[in-house]
Amino acid sequence: MGVTHEVTNQVPPLAGHDPIAGDAALAEACVRHADVATLDSLEALGALAGSEQAQEWGRLADENPPRLKTHDRYGHRVDEVEFHPAWYDLMRTAFEHGLAGAPWAAQSAHPAAPGHEPHAHVRRAVGYLGWTQVEMGHGCPVTMTYAAVPALRAAPELADRYEPGLTATAYDFGLTEPTGKRGLVAGMGMTEKQGGSDVRANTTRAVPNADGTYTLTGHKWFTSAPMSDLFLVLAQLPEGVSCFLVPRVLPDGTRNVFRLQRLKDKLGDRANASSEVEFEGTTGWLVGEPGRGVPTIIEMVNTTRLDCVLGSAATTRAALTQALHHARHRRAFGALLADQPLMQNVLADLAVESEAATVLAVRLAAAVDAGESDFLRLAGAAAKFWVCKRTPTVVAEALEVLGGNGYVEESGMPRLYRQAPLNSIWEGSGNVIALDVLRAMGRSSDALAAVRAEIDLARGADDRLDAAVVRLTAELADREQLPVRARRIAGLLARCLQASLLLRHAPAEVADAFCATRLGGDWGAVLGTLPAGTPIRAIAERARLRTP
Repeated sequence: MGVTHEVTNQVPPLAGHDPIAGDAALAEACVRHADVATLDSLEALGALAGSEQAQEWGRLADENPPRLKTHDRYGHRVDEVEFHPAWYDLMRTAFEHGLAGAPWAAQSAHPAAPGHEPHAHVRRAVGYLGWTQVEMGHGCPVTMTYAAVPALRAAPELADRYEPGLTATAYDFGLTEPTGKRGLVAGMGMTEKQGGSDVRANTTRAVPNADGTYTLTGHKWFTSAPMSDLFLVLAQLPEGVSCFLVPRVLPDGTRNVFRLQRLKDKLGDRANASSEVEFEGTTGWLVGEPGRGVPTIIEMVNTTRLDCVLGSAATTRAALTQALHHARHRRAFGALLADQPLMQNVLADLAVESEAATVLAVRLAAAVDAGESDFLRLAGAAAKFWVCKRTPTVVAEALEVLGGNGYVEESGMPRLYRQAPLNSIWEGSGNVIALDVLRAMGRSSDALAAVRAEIDLARGADDRLDAAVVRLTAELADREQLPVRARRIAGLLARCLQASLLLRHAPAEVADAFCATRLGGDWGAVLGTLPAGTPIRAIAERARLRTP
């Protein structure tokens, strides 16, 4: 080609890093809420997550989405989904490293029992946040498998039958009778065409049988990971909406009626299959009490919301990592981008956002380990609203750091951008979650007291946090038209939590930048507007991944 095609000023591949131990904020949170041994136990996963091999798995899984196969060559219904081999590599890695249901087995009810791990949920959260930066779609069935365990415990006999497979560190793909498999994958079917988040509008019906099973007839508008082994679904009984366990394969080895109508053509999350399912004579088992399906499945939803926060923190961190790497190697206007003051402001602001999301996400996981149900009920909802809502803005700004290169598929940034809105929608979109924040505070004064106690651990450390708490108290005291202000309240509550955590655990420059912008009056409409005098270079440098 000649000299016109000599390649210069291009960024080298980003590989050989560790997004777990190499991330100062994440590693510190792991040690803070667990210990050094917990962080060390994730060393192999972190090394794989930063490898070229894992990045290739993520690319291939996204570029080769699953395909629906409704019938075999002879016309028999098979209702199967075919995935690219990279999908299985991603899933196998997640399960083998304990990112699915394993923490529930590791956290025995008896602390003296062999194999008990007091920090199992923190370990899993840190690993999940690091590993899903490779590809987020497979995180959906990993999450649902993790979240199915506490919900299934509402039916002890079913839990005894299926929990060993759900908590196994094995990925055993294929439609066979669940109790004969080493590891199980769980899914969930709640929403229907006419209702969406209004699950009480569901029309799927369940009829009891003499043998204790139920026959379900109806449809589900969204059922993710339809090749899972079992699902928790909602259906109507005379007593009201009830929860049922529906396996793909029945105990006698025959396939349950689980008719896949089509796969959703989604904006992002393309490696994961989301489907519409028809039930017609489908067999299920009741989980919990008749008419108490929503409270039963909420046990699963509350846990999946934790992963919405973790997943959004992971997406934010992955975008920040790309932006920092690009800026450290790309030159423009006579200098590296990372050395230009305005770019440093942008990178530092992105880093502040990422660290705030990370510390809150891992704190929620620590609440699971500690059994802090009151704190988790409210803090989890507020974090789900705020962290997930912020992610698209952060990813868009990080993409812009790469300029036109970031708009090209090969950079990987478009995949992150398409993924960014998902967790704000999944398990209750913005309005649903904001109203749930109000509901959590209204139903339980203990939940609000637990969150306020966490915030108060940093009271007096920064005037801007103290003033924000006063504003929050005033917002809650004004009961008139409270639902109209639900988003303001949810966002302010989450930011107060983040500020408290940063003031206690992050470097002073990070906490000060957060309070000055997210709580103070000097927050611009866009990122990259940290006030003059902020040590932006130090903040951006802290966020740079450390290599082994």
